[in-house]
Amino acid sequence: MATTSGARERLLTTASELFYRDGIRAVGVERILAEAPATRATFYRHFPSKEDLVVAYLRGVDATTRADVQAVTEAASSPADAVRAVGAALVDGLSSPGFHGCAFLKAAAEYPGPDDPVRRAVVEHRAWYLATLTDLFAQVVGSEESPEPPRAAAHFLMMRDGAMSGAHLDGPEHVGEAFRRGVEGLLTAVHG
Repeated sequence: MATTSGARERLLTTASELFYRDGIRAVGVERILAEAPATRATFYRHFPSKEDLVVAYLRGVDATTRADVQAVTEAASSPADAVRAVGAALVDGLSSPGFHGCAFLKAAAEYPGPDDPVRRAVVEHRAWYLATLTDLFAQVVGSEESPEPPRAAAHFLMMRDGAMSGAHLDGPEHVGEAFRRGVEGLLTAVHG
């Protein structure tokens, strides 16, 4: 099985757009096949189940997020600016065309079972995000032993979750500004 075949990529791209916009459970395999277009045999040759396709979709979002975070943190001039850059990138995303909230939060709501592979993909992404933020805040503080970096990272993640939901519901302008103020507050708090 070729993992990078044109048919596989077309199926994944189509499904990703539909899942994000309309919801995972609301989009059936028949709709994906019609819009891709592809045959059922082609679909199952690349994805043994719809769940496998959903996990591939989330892994794609995860890979994009990781690359984006790496790019903005590497370009930052200091650890505090790296935290700000992650926040700014998030705020920019809130007003991007077609923004419909957080793909991971939406998937978690549709797949609440802790042992479900979709839910595990969500948990893995969040664990990486939290670890990345903890590391950035540890660099800001200058100490890996301080309790502040994990607290600040958890607070950042909670604010992110709220911003993703709030911007989708209330619009990005007010939410983005509140999020930026929250990031500055966290940076002030960790400096003590």
